[in-house]
Amino acid sequence: MPETINGREKIKAYLDANDISIASLATMYGVAKQDLADYLSGRKKNPRGNQIILKIISDFKIS
Repeated sequence: MPETINGREKIKAYLDANDISIASLATMYGVAKQDLADYLSGRKKNPRGNQIILKIISDFKIS
C-alpha cells in the first residue's frame, strides 16, 4: 500500500488554513469523524483510507 504521509500533511495544513473541521469534512465524505481523523493521522492505513485521502486532495485541488 502506498504511503500517504505527504498527502495527509497537505490536507491537514489545508484544513487549518481554511478553518475546515475534520467533523465537517467527514460528513461531506460520509465517513465517521474518528475514522477520518485516524486516516489523516496515519493510525489507520487501509485502501478505503487511501481512497478518501486521494479524493479529498483531488476535490479540493490540494497540491
